[in-house]
Amino acid sequence: MRTRVRGWRWKRNPLRRRCDVVEAWTALIVAVLLCVGAPLVGTAVGWRAYQQGHATQVAQRAERHQVTAVLAEDAPAAAPATQGGKQPLFPAKVRWSEPGKGTLATIAEVPAGSRSGDRVPVWLDSQDRGVAPPPSDGAVWQHALTAGVWAAGGMAGTVLLARAVTRRVAERHRMAEWEAEWARTGPEWGRRTA
Repeated sequence: MRTRVRGWRWKRNPLRRRCDVVEAWTALIVAVLLCVGAPLVGTAVGWRAYQQGHATQVAQRAERHQVTAVLAEDAPAAAPATQGGKQPLFPAKVRWSEPGKGTLATIAEVPAGSRSGDRVPVWLDSQDRGVAPPPSDGAVWQHALTAGVWAAGGMAGTVLLARAVTRRVAERHRMAEWEAEWARTGPEWGRRTA
């Protein structure tokens, strides 16, 4: 039957070695880093990613504008298998009118299967070139959450790797100490006494 004594590494006793104390403190530090540190790092990185993504979103919304354009040519038909239910976009020539500028034309990304003459929403930059729309709020949040989760997971992995290395080094020191003590006490056990 196996008996387990909890907290023996923290109490003074003749069997406790210095490597046992180091291992106990390491376990405590690892627990704190995993339970408190990793979530804090993930939150901080996620918040920073959200701020950067939101700033990019605001800047792109300020420099880009959306117009309703008329397709000047047919877009290729949609492929039968699309991922995520999103309709693929293809470059096609579009035209639109603006007051004071007249009729303008550019190449823009339009939904697959669009026909010439269809009205499509198009995002344009300051030089009236077709550009991608600014990121949506959902895309900004998704980027922030992904960055936060990866940062927290990376920190947790690093902490666990450091714990494994520390435990291995402590185990080697423990075995070396026991070997030295056995070398000192082993000959006494081998002597016969009457």
